[in-house]
Amino acid sequence: MAVPHHLRPEDRADYEETLRLALVRTGQRALKEQALADADTITAAASDEYAAYVALRRDASRHPAAQSSTALAALAVLTPIISATSAVFLLLAGYILQLADVSAPLPASLITAGWILATVAVLTTLLAVAAVFRTALRARRGPASPADIEQARLEWKRALLERGLVPYLSGSGDNSGRTATG
Repeated sequence: MAVPHHLRPEDRADYEETLRLALVRTGQRALKEQALADADTITAAASDEYAAYVALRRDASRHPAAQSSTALAALAVLTPIISATSAVFLLLAGYILQLADVSAPLPASLITAGWILATVAVLTTLLAVAAVFRTALRARRGPASPADIEQARLEWKRALLERGLVPYLSGSGDNSGRTATG
């Protein structure tokens, strides 16, 4: 029988920890080396849970930007607000100075800076809205959280113990077609 998911090297420690628990539960300590050698076959008994765990872990590793997205989101929210507020104050000051008939180049500079900041506010608002829509369309559910990954890991270990290791060590032959040899 082809094993759909071979045990990955990074999961070997979890497998050995679960094996130790199964050895204590069944009292079959003499089968430890054989169970280590048959890890892929035994893991196949919990292949659905293992596949879900590996997929969640892979999904989380493909989204490294998720950890830094908080700063980018804050920037996307604050830039339009700050530039719009600054634009309002600069335009007000510039036009008030212009009405007061100040002959220095200051009113014209304030008005120009105000309109530039107003343009920045509009453009960054449009970019932020576009980014929100793109994110909503691309992924309805974000990357897996560490809690989701840990839950999937625990479910895999429980299935590995109950449907893989304990039947294997007990010799019941109930783990993905394997027959007891020892």
